[in-house]
Amino acid sequence: MVVDMRSLRAAYARACAAEPGYPEVGATDGRMLPAGYRVFRRRIPVGRGPEVFERAGAHVLAWGTQTGAGFGVFPRTPAVPGATVLVLLRIPGLPWPRLIIPCRVVWTVRAADRIGFAYGTLPGHPECGEESFVVGRDADGLVWFEVAAFSRPAAWYARLGGPVTRLLQDLATRRYLRGVAAAVRRGTVEW
Repeated sequence: MVVDMRSLRAAYARACAAEPGYPEVGATDGRMLPAGYRVFRRRIPVGRGPEVFERAGAHVLAWGTQTGAGFGVFPRTPAVPGATVLVLLRIPGLPWPRLIIPCRVVWTVRAADRIGFAYGTLPGHPECGEESFVVGRDADGLVWFEVAAFSRPAAWYARLGGPVTRLLQDLATRRYLRGVAAAVRRGTVEW
């Protein structure tokens, strides 16, 4: 399946008309993630000080986490509550097919010590659940980036994949973490 602009727009229209298929919408904004899902939190330090905090936060809110991990994002609108996006998975070495992953931003935060957002899955996503991407700052100035998620398979191939699906999720999470840390070190912000 070659993904052209017409196909992308049609998938986007379907995603905009859909609602998340899980009842715990927004749960990644709390400390306790819901039971009945695979849950995880991964955090890494990315630097110190207010400039690092602002730079990392801007990067995350501009979808830099996803693009830095090798995913595409359509459309490239700001991460604001209610925004619908398609995250595009490119298969290494092939121009196609792309897996089109529909998501909706379910919350954002821009506070003195936290900047980030979470998106929830929409019908057509291989998983059912939510993932958050947050930059935080401790009282001593340490800046960290955290990914938290809860999910369970939604598509047949995700269920069939079992351990492989979990391995791919872990790989994507590692890429998210490394990508944000690298962007902060380089001083680049993805817009």
